[in-house]
Amino acid sequence: MNPWIPAVLAAALLPLALPADAAKKPRRQKVQAAAPAARQPGIPYAGRADALALADEIAASRGLDPAWTREAVGQARLLPTVVRLMQPPPPGTPKNWAVYRSRFIDPVRIQAGLRFWRDNRATLARAEQDYGVPPEIVVGIVGVESIYGQQMGSFRVLDALATLALDFPAAHPRAAERQAYFRGELAQFLALASQLGGDPVRPLGSYAGAMGMPQFMPTSWARWAVDYDGDGRVDLWRNPADVIGSVAHYFQAFGWKPGMPTHYAVDFDRERLDLPSLLAPDILPTFPVPAFLAKGARLDEAAARHEGPLALVELQNGEQPPSYVAGTENFYVITRYNWSSYYAMAVIELGREVRQALEAAR
Repeated sequence: MNPWIPAVLAAALLPLALPADAAKKPRRQKVQAAAPAARQPGIPYAGRADALALADEIAASRGLDPAWTREAVGQARLLPTVVRLMQPPPPGTPKNWAVYRSRFIDPVRIQAGLRFWRDNRATLARAEQDYGVPPEIVVGIVGVESIYGQQMGSFRVLDALATLALDFPAAHPRAAERQAYFRGELAQFLALASQLGGDPVRPLGSYAGAMGMPQFMPTSWARWAVDYDGDGRVDLWRNPADVIGSVAHYFQAFGWKPGMPTHYAVDFDRERLDLPSLLAPDILPTFPVPAFLAKGARLDEAAARHEGPLALVELQNGEQPPSYVAGTENFYVITRYNWSSYYAMAVIELGREVRQALEAAR
């Protein structure tokens, strides 16, 4: 669930749709050959022993048909573009919150969010009642991730996950950890495809293998996607009700606290400021309010009454001075969707802008 290269989902796509009673025995279905246009890019994995060995490992661990799993992995292709996109930025590359924000908070996305909120007002309200997550957070997530379904990714999910499972860039500082993560996601994706009798070659998504309006990774789909309109299936590509319920369920699972702000404004007493200590825990809320204030932070009266730990969140602004907020446990929960304070602030601010547009239009 992370920002990806924009593209429109092909109309002919038949994506995975999870039945509400998903605990069924996996069934074998022949893997259909990819369309000619899909065969052109990438290097096939069918001839690589390590790819077929991974297929056998996945089949054994997930109880899948070995021949079906080998055939599926053999259809995957190594995508050099995915390898390149997963590379971290060069050391010393400055971060810039203003530039990052401008990518996600703009009139097009705000107007699309306004339509999404109006069209799904009752479902958003029900999700808040059921899960405690306010509409603006759900609206912010779906807007940042896919502009409310307008841009859900153009990479074959099978290709993206196989590439990152087998050829994750070794230069990445967390290469071993990330490659293991994507092996798990590939295994889950194939398990879902086998269980549902779907064609694993057809679904499209991000370069990291995220799918649908909320850009759920396969394990997130399996754990937290819900059939929120009760039609017997989970569809995160076309069904806003399932999208809304699934995003709210995800946040509840990660500890969202109803009624708690995501962050507060913060200032500093420069004579007492211990900035290195305040920044050391990064975005993890660690400091009770008295300890936060003792290290030179200043909060307004409402923030000073906050119950629970805070984190000093730094947002760099290129060559300009950084911006800071005091992040709460709910701010941290948003970063469980994408491990980035910049991402979390974009979600929060987009949701706020859409809410303001909704109130102004009344």
